[in-house]
Amino acid sequence: MSPKDPTPPKARIAKTRVEHDSMGELQVPADALWGAQTQRAVQNFPVSGRPMPRGFIRALGLIKAAAAGVNAELGHLPQDIAEAVRKAALEVADGRHDGQFPIDIYQTGSGTSSNMNANEVIATLATRLLQSDKSATVHPNDHVNLGQSSNDVVPTAIRVSAQLAAVEDLQPALKHLRKTIDKRGKALAKVVKTGRTHLMDAMPLSFGQEFSAWSAQLASAQARIDDSLKRLRRLPLGGTAIGTGINADPKLGKQVAKALGKLTGQRFESAENKFEGLAAQDDAVELSGQLNALAVALIKIANDLRWMNAGPLAGLGEIELPALQPGSSIMPGKVNPVIPEATVMVCAQVMGHHTAITVAGQTGNFQLNVTLPLIAANLLESIQLLANVARLLADSAIAGLKVREDNVQQALARNPILVTALNPIIGYEKAAAIAKRAYKEGRPVLDVAAEDSGLSLPELKQLLDPAALTAGGIHGGAGGGG
Repeated sequence: MSPKDPTPPKARIAKTRVEHDSMGELQVPADALWGAQTQRAVQNFPVSGRPMPRGFIRALGLIKAAAAGVNAELGHLPQDIAEAVRKAALEVADGRHDGQFPIDIYQTGSGTSSNMNANEVIATLATRLLQSDKSATVHPNDHVNLGQSSNDVVPTAIRVSAQLAAVEDLQPALKHLRKTIDKRGKALAKVVKTGRTHLMDAMPLSFGQEFSAWSAQLASAQARIDDSLKRLRRLPLGGTAIGTGINADPKLGKQVAKALGKLTGQRFESAENKFEGLAAQDDAVELSGQLNALAVALIKIANDLRWMNAGPLAGLGEIELPALQPGSSIMPGKVNPVIPEATVMVCAQVMGHHTAITVAGQTGNFQLNVTLPLIAANLLESIQLLANVARLLADSAIAGLKVREDNVQQALARNPILVTALNPIIGYEKAAAIAKRAYKEGRPVLDVAAEDSGLSLPELKQLLDPAALTAGGIHGGAGGGG
């Protein structure tokens, strides 16, 4: 016994109990709610140290609760056992036992270990709820998993968890981001700036117009996600082992889908073809693709903000993002665009997740995809990351940004591309010559045009008014203006 640790050796050994499964006996932590199959998985998969996500565990609990109720209604499960299973499963869904789900993401590809983890935990909790009947024992397979298989439960949990995460977290976050962008765009609708194509000066537009493109991108992303969810809500539960529905009541799938709808407030339906739902995860890959497209849009918005904020002296310096933290450990006074940078990193991770999900989606050999836990984990993490960073981008960057109007107006006045508005009147070649001279001499295009265009200064002021140019159309008409 070490002098630094007076605890007797026996006291330092974790207490265990003996559990058994079809492979034999196993030592399980005494206070664990799980049984032998979960313990085997804990020992077999010490890979990442990352358990399955909360949303997935929630979905497992909801599925088990719904299935217990339906099995009781169909006369396959005693009412008292069904009610105990249902109550225990809802405790799991509510997150009251998350510490009892330790299995690594990188486990058996069907997710059997996680399904049995849920079955064992719920069986233990349900048995405790039936303590008044000392002889009542809830069995993880015979009762909690009745009419089910890991092969239809886990694909169903992927769909349920992703649907709930998208509807409850991501879509509201995107709506909030769009609302913030629209509000700032409306407030800045009359502030005109230099447009840019190829990162080079182009025709003017207002900040409101520039922000409207961001809002439209997000609206399109929301619509694409909504469309994907129409297919994601088709649940393969009831297909059991390979899609035939062996050992399940033919009514189970449809009634569980309805029960899940009542539990969550979201629409679910039983998949017409259960074989597809087990063997292929194309709907999950599709949703991941739409998340990938959303990530593209968010990177575009974040990088626009970074460019406009660049400076404050040697860059564009059009806006000033909120100062959130010191930007350098060596350069005093430096402040960086940390929220757009975090957004870019989130989106890069989502793109990586999509690549992994795409590869995983291909791994549907014959009647079962065998990368289900990876698809579930990556899909849910992508949804949560995007939801979180969308709100962050709205509240900590866009809502508080300030326009540096002096810099914006100075650059706009010297923008030689304004001469484009004179094309219909003086022709492209003459307008190009004016633009080149204005740029070369560092003078406002209005001054050079007054000398070289043959148009009067009042005419030029009207034709080259940046605010008027943001409305588009033909200014002056061919041959007009003298």
